[in-house]
Amino acid sequence: MNAFTFMFLFFLTAHVAVQLWLARRQVAYVASARASVPPAFAGVVTPSEHAKAADYTVAKQRLGMFEVGFDTVVLLWLTLGGGIAQIETLVGQLGVPPLISGTLLILAVFGCVALLSLPFGIYRTFSLEQRFGFNHTTPAVYVADLAKGVALGLLLGGLVAACVLWIMSALGDSWWLGGWLAWTVFTLALTWAWPRVIAPLFNKFTPLEDPALRSRIDALLERCGFHASGVFIMDGSRRSSHGNAYFTGLGREKRIVFFDTLVSSLAPPQVESVLAHELAHFRLHHVPQRIVVGILASFAGFALLGWLAGHAWFYFSLGVPEASDAAALILFLLVAPVFTWPLTPATAAWSRRHEFQADAFAASNSDARSLSEALVVLYRDNASTLTPDPVHSAFYDSHPPPAIRIERLNALLRTAPSTPAAV
Repeated sequence: MNAFTFMFLFFLTAHVAVQLWLARRQVAYVASARASVPPAFAGVVTPSEHAKAADYTVAKQRLGMFEVGFDTVVLLWLTLGGGIAQIETLVGQLGVPPLISGTLLILAVFGCVALLSLPFGIYRTFSLEQRFGFNHTTPAVYVADLAKGVALGLLLGGLVAACVLWIMSALGDSWWLGGWLAWTVFTLALTWAWPRVIAPLFNKFTPLEDPALRSRIDALLERCGFHASGVFIMDGSRRSSHGNAYFTGLGREKRIVFFDTLVSSLAPPQVESVLAHELAHFRLHHVPQRIVVGILASFAGFALLGWLAGHAWFYFSLGVPEASDAAALILFLLVAPVFTWPLTPATAAWSRRHEFQADAFAASNSDARSLSEALVVLYRDNASTLTPDPVHSAFYDSHPPPAIRIERLNALLRTAPSTPAAV
């Protein structure tokens, strides 16, 4: 066993051990608090609703633990077990040009990964989500979504893979810079096109028609100096009873999207406060910051891949006997998460900081009390645990723990009462 193989196994073992340890902590902590509603939520969340959230969280964690073990076995099979080499041999028998065979190899490997993980997705939708009353997806809708996802993956994934492989063969040692530029352009173009071209393939988006709510939203957008191409309701209830809201798109193609489940469960002032929170991520430049960080991270990734691809040990250390451009891309995409997982707590903490800032912005531009009430409704309706394990939360959670988040909003109410928006 050479040094890089040992390093790979060490980081992989550490990652699996930490994931399972944190999952076990989360299960034990949430289960121990199952029978007691936190004081901040007493009178709003019933004991049965709190118990349901605990059971739901525990069920998801236990399924996640099985997935961790399964994914680890698949990764070891593809790399040290020779799976990539086996698939490459099969593709090579087609006798097609290198660019096509390389693209097919990439699609075949990640197609295998997706196919092997499909049972978990089916179980999650039709067993776990069904058991807790969230699933509205029919088998026909699930199959249609799957077919569309596969078609998009083959089309977009194939185009990107072929483009990068061509750049690798055409630009010599500096290929990684051209590959990074192509990837950046593709990512930005996809973000811009998503709301108009791709998202409507899966969901129906209709303009918001409620005049009172639209008036509130228009007033909020004007106060915040924000432009959006439209406010839309998405038929999220067709697949799930979970509620959410989000922004999508770039430039003047930005859209505000509310799940129909969210609009039906919140009062207009609460919807406005949720929107104010989402607006904050743009007004406080959180979204541009994340885009820039993503671009810089991809720059570092392509530079590292450009160096690794030129060393034979990178391939044979991970179970691939012969170097190739396609194998370099596959190995990097599969193995990079094994080495970068220690960064997870830092990125989660950065995200939680943004969430606190967005809450403060919403409290000053709408109504802090309405936002607090809306969050409680969303926690309750989505069966989000109100008592996450602090260590698990600090490591993974992109949003602050519910009790801490509500207390921050209550503190804003006590120190600087917000001015409600005009009806």
